[in-house]
Order: sequence, then structure tokens, then C-alpha cells
Amino acid sequence: MAEKVNINNSIRSPKLRVIGHNGDNLGVLTKEEALIAAKNVGLDLIEVSPHAEPPVARIADYGKYTYETSKKLKEVKAKAHVTETKTVQISVSISENDIMIKAKKTAEWINEGHRVKIDLQLKGRTKYMDDKFLRERMDRILAVIPAQYKIAEPLKKIPKSMMIVLEKAK
Repeated sequence: MAEKVNINNSIRSPKLRVIGHNGDNLGVLTKEEALIAAKNVGLDLIEVSPHAEPPVARIADYGKYTYETSKKLKEVKAKAHVTETKTVQISVSISENDIMIKAKKTAEWINEGHRVKIDLQLKGRTKYMDDKFLRERMDRILAVIPAQYKIAEPLKKIPKSMMIVLEKAK
């Protein structure tokens, strides 16, 4: 767990809103009254919301509480999908077969939910070629990508390349 939880005597607040071991609201009690109530049922007093006014405490088994909260955190992590920006590099003189291979890989990544940056490398004299010709080269690969995509960042020319960023169409 990310944050340390106060239990029993480590709770500092003199008054607490207490939730019983079966989920019923016991109301606002002093710390001592809440500790006695927890001791009577053989459980711990756990501060679940320290920043509320007054802080909220629950009467429960501390071991079970930590197990359940760690289980919830694992579920949240498992459901979170991390997206990356993948890069596909092409050159001005790329062959048709290479375009098909890179377009297929791009479609795979887009379908997985990743963003894909297509980078047209401009080396040597190709840096000074006509922008219309370079756009045509970029359009060749965009035309054969077998996936539904939208343009996340429009085509832009930087000194050593021309790039565009694609992502999955919603």
C-alpha cells in the first residue's frame, strides 16, 4: 500500500466517525469509545479516511483489511492499459514490399491501442527535396495501412525527417 494506515492507538484524532464491523454507522465517537467498541468485538480500529472532518474509522480485522486493499490495487493495475508511441522509420527510396511490411506492423500496433509515429527519414540531399514529393511518399504508406486510424498529430517537417502520428479511430 502507498499510504501508511493508522490503527488503534496510533490514531491521533480525538473524535472519529465510526463504521461498525458489519457496515453500520455508529456515529461520531471519541477515540476511547471507538477503541472500546472495537475491543468488545475483538477487532481493530482502522482509520480509513484521515482527511475527512471528522476522520472516518472502521472496526475490522487489520490483516483482512490490508489484504482486500492490496487486492483492489492489483485489480486496478491489471485493468490499466499502458499506451506507448511506437515508431516506424521509412526512407524516400523504400520499396513496395517494405511499405507493405511496415504498414502491417503499424496496423497491429494501432489495433493494440498504441500510437504510431511514422518517420520519413531525410538523409543527405533528400532534405532539400520538394515538400509535395515528400508528402506523396508519406501518403504511399498511409494509403495501405489495413486499420482504422485517425491522425493524432498532423504531418510536420523537422530538419532530419518528416513525421506524422496516428492513433486508433474511436
